[in-house]
Amino acid sequence: MRIACILVLLAVVVSDAAVAEPPQRTVNIAMEDQFKNRHETGLMRGDVVVLVYAERKGGEDAKELGRRLHVHFHPTAERVSATEWSRQPVVGLPGWPAGIRVPDVRVIAVASLPEIPRALQPVARAQVRKDSPFVPVWLDFEGRLEHQFGIVPGGPNILLIDADARVHSVLSGRVDELKFRELVATIDQLRQQSRPDVRTAVVPASAVR
Repeated sequence: MRIACILVLLAVVVSDAAVAEPPQRTVNIAMEDQFKNRHETGLMRGDVVVLVYAERKGGEDAKELGRRLHVHFHPTAERVSATEWSRQPVVGLPGWPAGIRVPDVRVIAVASLPEIPRALQPVARAQVRKDSPFVPVWLDFEGRLEHQFGIVPGGPNILLIDADARVHSVLSGRVDELKFRELVATIDQLRQQSRPDVRTAVVPASAVR
């Protein structure tokens, strides 16, 4: 009888562990771009950050995906010069409260280049400046994203950070039409969740400002 009770208790513990979600963690990812300008995701709090990163063989696919995501959320970018590309307004959200800033979607291209020796990093930086003379590309010479979140070679890798600077998810590999629709829907859901009048059941109403 005692053994049976122990087995039941163990089953409950295992079941609870299987459905428990890991706590979300905040991050502040800081890197320089090809112009030696420093950027930090922590300074983008209030917006959804989409880091699209890849090693060299997946660079073209990642670049195209980043361009497509940016244009989806900033449609006027398709009709302006490269110098104005990053300054276009984000699309609105249905039912968003009047007078409240709509969260932007910061789509950031990151080149994962941990294999580049320090002595050759200026050469790599110059090459990225040549390929992208206006739009910033973050340069991950330390392989930080690969070490922290993993990387699938030969294609894009996407790190989603919500408006509270918390890691939401990582998506790796080819993004077909279905996955693209799911991705943009997830991004819009994260934007909606940042509404000042939205709270979870664990947050008392008095805590919402």
